Amino acid sequence: MMSDTTTNLANPDRLAQGLALLGLEPNRALLLQGLHGIEKENLRVTPAGTLALTPHPTTFGAALTHPMLTTDYSEALLEFVTPADPDGATSLEHLDTLHRFVYSAMGDEILWNQSMPCRLPPEPEIPIANFGSSNIGHLKHVYRQGLAIRYGKTMQCIAGIHFNWSLHEDIWRLLRENEAASARLGSVQDFQSARYFALIRNFRRYSWLLMVLFGASPALDAGFVRGAKHSLESLGDHTLYLPYATSLRMSDLGYHNTSAQAALLPNYDDLDSYVASLARAVSQPYPPYEAIGTQRNGEWVQINTNVLQIENEFYSSIRPKRVARPGERALAALAGRGVQYVEVRCLDIDPFEPIGIAESTVRFLDIFLLSCALEDSPRLSPAGLTESSDNFGRASREGRRPGLNLQRDGQPVGLKDWAYELLERMEPAAALLDSLRDDDAHRLTLDAQRAKLDDLSLTPSARALSGLLESGLSFADFNLAQSTRIAEGFRARPLAPEARARFDAMAQESLERQKAIERDEVGNFDTFVAAYRAFTLNRYSN
Repeated sequence: MMSDTTTNLANPDRLAQGLALLGLEPNRALLLQGLHGIEKENLRVTPAGTLALTPHPTTFGAALTHPMLTTDYSEALLEFVTPADPDGATSLEHLDTLHRFVYSAMGDEILWNQSMPCRLPPEPEIPIANFGSSNIGHLKHVYRQGLAIRYGKTMQCIAGIHFNWSLHEDIWRLLRENEAASARLGSVQDFQSARYFALIRNFRRYSWLLMVLFGASPALDAGFVRGAKHSLESLGDHTLYLPYATSLRMSDLGYHNTSAQAALLPNYDDLDSYVASLARAVSQPYPPYEAIGTQRNGEWVQINTNVLQIENEFYSSIRPKRVARPGERALAALAGRGVQYVEVRCLDIDPFEPIGIAESTVRFLDIFLLSCALEDSPRLSPAGLTESSDNFGRASREGRRPGLNLQRDGQPVGLKDWAYELLERMEPAAALLDSLRDDDAHRLTLDAQRAKLDDLSLTPSARALSGLLESGLSFADFNLAQSTRIAEGFRARPLAPEARARFDAMAQESLERQKAIERDEVGNFDTFVAAYRAFTLNRYSN
């Protein structure tokens, strides 16, 4: 196991030193070669604002095999996946193009441009995603059946944006060579993994800031709670909210208070510790799930009865990731070849942006993640993990409350005071990124975030709530009107014929690939599941 000594050193100048190194002329271009990718979820809804009960349109292609258009939990929960690109602005262009294609191929349905769901039908009527008859397609469906049992279908209809981010691997090599103790740091890949975990620890410390600046789900349809106990306030007969909430999606209404996961605290000290903690979770039986079993009336209802069916069931605000090979478990890819990028999972859909995310948000994430990667990052004790989780939850539920305090190293600190400190600390990173692009986009986004702190009514959550209040409409009706206007905008900008033809060809190719997988299938599903569950982890496999 690699030592994480370098991230334990209290070195307040680590960020400045890293930026100075990357700012040297031979190294500057490397910062422009990292990769960005966006995964955005959207519910398909009818023109009346109810959940679409129609299958994933074949005009989109096959959800199992299409590289850019798939489904998440439900047939109605569309997922856009952009290609990895060095420029986040290009990722947004890809996302816009995908929306324009979808709107040309989905009839009169529209995309719900909000993280919290539309009016939902009774749980039995929410359609679980169908990936065809192949073993892997059936496995995906059974996994989702298990999610329904464990968390309920309603919870699975929440949508969000995942932001994938990496630095060019030569940057890690450069940083490793610059470490005084580089001879003791293990391989370049080990160093890279260690520094990504340093990034993740800092992200856990500071990601409450993202809730304040970008959270956009302070209210929801009253039907979402399905009569369960809650602490939300009523806004009319059909809407619930919290007056200072930034992101109810990321609050304890979401996945953070579920029974089996509530006790799951992955170890972020290093790659080996993290892999071991998740490996335990995907192999340790959980009695309430054991009582359910894996089959009912001869039909599979969950992959296994463990704390997690698979590693992706762990709902975290950020994940270390590695692109898996065909047929390879995600955790095995990570254990065998180390961390390749991080996936930020806490972004709400911005209801004021047609594609759900603004370029200024992407620029800020570049600054934020670069700073987290280069900043000193001591290990998180169990108390530190609890503190960071509590701060995140408080910012999600009441991040706009005047005078709100968080906890920093066991001591109270004003949320705004700490936020201003963090933005000031990020200024050199923003300046370096702007110097590479020869513009001021990163400085401007820092200025915009300071303006939100100066006046919290400028935050997306405050704007969403004030718009709702001023309209006099319910949450469902207000967001249907917004989503309809956005749909009309996309339909007014159809793709050029040659671009539409490329997407049509991609859709047809994905349908043919799925048919080929199903045609060439070998072995039955029970055998397939047994082999899938029998994987072993080898930290040093090639």
